[in-house]
This record gives sequence, structure tokens and C-alpha cells, in this order.
Amino acid sequence: MTSAHHPALTALLAQFPGEATLVQVLLRRRAGGFELRHADDAEAADDALKLVTAPELRALAQFTATGAFRPLKSAPNLRRGWRVLAAGEADLETALHILYPGALADWHAARAATPPVTHYRAFTERQTGMYRVTTMLEDAAAERVTRAGCDRRFCLKQRLWTVGALAADSVAGKSLVPCLEPCAILLELARKAARIEQEEKLTLALAPSDGATILAALEAALGQPDSGVREGDTGSPANPRRLLLTLEKLRPLFDVPPAGKSAE
Repeated sequence: MTSAHHPALTALLAQFPGEATLVQVLLRRRAGGFELRHADDAEAADDALKLVTAPELRALAQFTATGAFRPLKSAPNLRRGWRVLAAGEADLETALHILYPGALADWHAARAATPPVTHYRAFTERQTGMYRVTTMLEDAAAERVTRAGCDRRFCLKQRLWTVGALAADSVAGKSLVPCLEPCAILLELARKAARIEQEEKLTLALAPSDGATILAALEAALGQPDSGVREGDTGSPANPRRLLLTLEKLRPLFDVPPAGKSAE
């Protein structure tokens, strides 16, 4: 197969002739082809890493180191300790597609003069059924959902779509791989957030010290990897994205800036 059959990969290799990092994967040229390994294993000796085949790579990408299923391949929980050898561009493209489905095509599309980005409002307006409620989130609430759902703790794609006054992500803050529209997990979080907004609200009298304790507890809970709650289970109060969504709501009440922003 010639390089003409996969122009996105050819363009990527032309831009990064020596090596490139895609999300958590380091791509290197080597004699006779290419090598892929976890970026955190960049300095590891070859014989310290398990040499895996494409079928083994698929199984490896499906689960975290503790055995939790990875529904979002751009999540920052790819296992370490492996390397893959690709004899040519066709093999390389296959391996990259296993690790990050659609990433090459999206990266290539995002380089166009007019990238095919679908922003939150346009995306949710075409939803029907139980997801139609996602259109009801006001900009401030939709921004909170996006900050929580797309935080780099959960996804390393560079979000190009926006909502309200929220800026797009930077390559430095995420990765080379773009996100061109909200994903299914973000949509599910938005649906749950919209239902929460419809609930009767509580009024609590809390001292600033109480607020600091709550914020610290939420941050501590977010620091527990593989909590046992499925990523898409937004019905669980312990869902990490819901924890961060609650943090996004509470921070302004206690004069703490939202994630990614600094105090004035």
C-alpha cells in the first residue's frame, strides 16, 4: 500500500519527521519502519517493554491497568509497559486507529481552512428523545458541564467546539488530537446536568470554612483513580465528572475561580 492511500498519516509524518506524541502515545521512526510506545516510557529500554502485536494492542487499549473498561480511548489512563513495531505506514495507521479511532482523520480535517467543528448548541439542537433536554441548559450551566466533562483528567483531546464564552482548548493543554464535536459521554453528562437543574433547590447556610472542607473533599475524591463507577454512569453521585461538575458550581460561591482560570 502506498502513502497516497492514507494522506492524513502522510501529512502527520511530514510535519513531525522524527517523532510525535499523540495523546499518550509516542511515535518514532526507526530502521525499517516505526515504533509506538507509551509516552511515559520514552526513556525505557526496549527489552524492558513487552513487544505486542496489533490484536494484543487492541486488548491492551480496552482496559486500564486495574482492569476497568476504557469507553473513551482519549482518556489519560492508557496502560504502560509495551511497544509496537510497524513495518510501514499501513501497519502504523492500523495501530494508531486501534489506540485512537478516528484521530488521524480528525487531525487532518482540523487543519483545513474551515475545520468541520460542530459546537454545543448546533450539536444539541439536532438531538431528539431523552437528549433533547440538553438544549435547555443556559450558557453558564453548559460551560460548567463542558469544563467538567472535558477536563484533562478525563479526556486529552483538544476540544475545538465551544459553548457560550468558553474558549477552545490549546494543544499545550491537551494534545494534537482534536475533538470536533461533543462526545456521547459529554452528552450524557449534559442530560443529567439539565435534569439536576430542574430539581427543587436546597438552601444551606455554610461558613467559608465549611465550603473549604467540601471543596477539599471533592478534590480528594477526584484524586481516586478507577473509583469503580462507570464513566457513563452519570446517575451515580460518585461519578468523577459529576464530582467535578459540583466543584464547578461551588467554586464561585467561595470565591474560588473555575478550573483553568486564575483569580482576578
